[in-house]
Amino acid sequence: MPEFLASDGARLAYLDEGEGLPLLCLAGLTRTMADFDYLAPHLAGHRLIRMDYRGRGGSDWTGAETYTVPREARDAVDLLDHLGIGRAAVLGTSRGGLNGMFLAATTQERLLGLCLNDVGPQIEQAGLERIFDYVGRNPAARTYAELAARLPALMTGFDDVPEGRWLEDVQRHYIETDEGLRINYDLALRDAFLAAFAGDQVDLWPLWDATAGLPVAVIRGANSDLLSSAVVAEMQRRRPDLAVTEVPGRAHIPWLDEAPALAALRDWLEACRARA
Repeated sequence: MPEFLASDGARLAYLDEGEGLPLLCLAGLTRTMADFDYLAPHLAGHRLIRMDYRGRGGSDWTGAETYTVPREARDAVDLLDHLGIGRAAVLGTSRGGLNGMFLAATTQERLLGLCLNDVGPQIEQAGLERIFDYVGRNPAARTYAELAARLPALMTGFDDVPEGRWLEDVQRHYIETDEGLRINYDLALRDAFLAAFAGDQVDLWPLWDATAGLPVAVIRGANSDLLSSAVVAEMQRRRPDLAVTEVPGRAHIPWLDEAPALAALRDWLEACRARA
């Protein structure tokens, strides 16, 4: 797995595959670059760039104080610099979308466009509480097969899931050991996440407003408990050109290989290409 040095010296894992329009894919909070494995086969003609955030997967664990949106966004810019890429389209899943909005607000000149996968500038409390419950904790299941068998009941809001998908998912996001399943990220991420949402909530709408001038799209799981349809409506009121797609039978988060998601991504990437 290739690595690059972030501006503070941390070693971060990344992948750079394919040729064409640069597409920087930023993963979810507890996820790795494997978040985009299902999408990757559908991206012929694009240069797919992805990374493991610090504290996740194959990247250095650098402590809770560094597991923040500003630091992760800075790391994304460092990766583009390492690869010699001036501008890229940015696709952000969940936490990755927050990082993408932060990039739009701080270094918009590096973006060709921004697509958010089931996240926006306002996060619903129900979705937050669900994340509070699991982040930084190892699952009770001891094997991949055991956890995969439990997920259909646990992951309410998901219908018509492809055969074998839950097993594929747990194999990507957990490590099977003799002592049971283990998360593949720093336990300290829990402390960082809880600290970020302690006290008064920061108004993130200015980050969304900072996307002005960029092609923007949002993909929402129709059953999402993290991104409400009301928030999407306000996003579209502020950006009437926002392309909105709902994926039926999906909660948080769509896998992005669903037909509506792929169609939305194709249209958005064409808009990004027009600015390249």
